[in-house]
Amino acid sequence: MDHIRKDAPHGYPPSPAKEVEKLILREFEGFIFDLDGTVYLGEKPIKGAKEVIEGLRSAKKKVLFVSNKPIATRESYAEKLTRFGIETSPEEVINSSFVLTRYLNRIKPRARVFPIGEKPLIDELERAGFRITDVPEEIEMVVLAMDRTFNYAKLLTAYRAAKGGAFLIATNPDPTCPMDGGEFPDCASIIAALEACSGRKVEVIVGKPSPIMVEEAMRCLNLPPQKCVITGDRLSTDIAMGKRAGIFSILVLTGVTKREDLRKSEIKPDLVLNGIWEMSELI
Repeated sequence: MDHIRKDAPHGYPPSPAKEVEKLILREFEGFIFDLDGTVYLGEKPIKGAKEVIEGLRSAKKKVLFVSNKPIATRESYAEKLTRFGIETSPEEVINSSFVLTRYLNRIKPRARVFPIGEKPLIDELERAGFRITDVPEEIEMVVLAMDRTFNYAKLLTAYRAAKGGAFLIATNPDPTCPMDGGEFPDCASIIAALEACSGRKVEVIVGKPSPIMVEEAMRCLNLPPQKCVITGDRLSTDIAMGKRAGIFSILVLTGVTKREDLRKSEIKPDLVLNGIWEMSELI
């Protein structure tokens, strides 16, 4: 039976006593947190995040931050969290571009790649030894990601490479990304554009809810999924990944998912909280 707080949307069962909820969370050893919409919104930390993370670390729990967003490096995310008072090392962060480069290195190291993405993704690929090219005949892999500089020329190059048989891979399936000022179009829009003109489907998406992301998270934590909790704001990625992998899932309502979305969705979290601050009562 799912564990839902008493203030959860109408139609859900009442939660067990807080003592039981505490016992449930204390059983876990690894805590995975989404970033945008969960720990912060753009440049604004969400209240209680610092206290919750500190509380988990004081209890000797392992903490990992996981993001589908490929427009910053692990180092940048760690610096941002530290700036918000949450001391974090790059090793405690994984994002979709990092997971993608590790995956590509396993299947085709040093391949010739054309990325539709921003500088942090390109830098990540180059550091991993991939050769960046925009010559369609040379391209072995097309990498698709959120790209605020996306244009027709990039689409044309990707289209020609796709028609020539290049492998198509994407960082994440998110339609939008929560940021300051509202939601921004995310990687799904880039995927849709290339699939529409090329007639081909992207072959691999590495970000949440992909098992590829789960495998990387478990490697970083050195724990099995059953010993972990994932907290996030998006049903289709954070919660879906948790449910598929056997990770206890907590939905927070500070990002993309609203109460009415939860009522309509077939994806059901194990616990629903108004925000990350409510975890402080449960650990």
